[in-house]
Amino acid sequence: MFSADIWWMLAEGVRDTLYMTLVSTAFAYVLGLPIAILLVVTRKNGLHPVPVLYMITDVVVNILRSVPFLILMIVVTPLMRLIAGKGYGPTATIVALVIAAAPYVARMIESSLLEVDPGVVEAALSMGASVKTIIFKVLLPEAKTSLLVGCTIVIGTILGYSAMAGALGGGGLGDIAIRYGYNRYQLDILLVTVILLIVLVQIFQVVGMMISKRTDKRIRE
Repeated sequence: MFSADIWWMLAEGVRDTLYMTLVSTAFAYVLGLPIAILLVVTRKNGLHPVPVLYMITDVVVNILRSVPFLILMIVVTPLMRLIAGKGYGPTATIVALVIAAAPYVARMIESSLLEVDPGVVEAALSMGASVKTIIFKVLLPEAKTSLLVGCTIVIGTILGYSAMAGALGGGGLGDIAIRYGYNRYQLDILLVTVILLIVLVQIFQVVGMMISKRTDKRIRE
């Protein structure tokens, strides 16, 4: 169907897509986790309410989440050049992906932490547990299953963003789909890139759900 060069190009596209997705997800969680904890702790009725700090953080997260990814990528191009040395390619795209995904990750983690039974938190407080202890010994462990499900969703979302980045020279399967499938009207390559993206999403979805089910205490009980 394709020449060896085309298959090699597709293989490199898969590699670059996985590189962008996994590295971006890791950095997005590094930034998103503390933001989520801050939102949970400082909110009204939180462990340490600070209304002004919560409001500022909440507004910033909402603003960043509201900016369409392609527009955000254009806006942060100077930052991409500063960090990666250029404004295109997989490594540069990671910068934009992290900025776009971190607020989304923060909301996902915040939602998971807020699902924890308040009675468990109250029990820890009654025993004199500190805020730090409650966060790392109660909230995060109790929300583990929900956090894993959220991570699966985040990976699929970031993978979709990485494909959109192809419109601006972001590299990966999205770039191949735009350059060959769309600009050169090679519909067979476009179809294969779409199928590969679907397969990658499904793999992440299946693996993520399997892991989350194994950590769900309700299922084991």
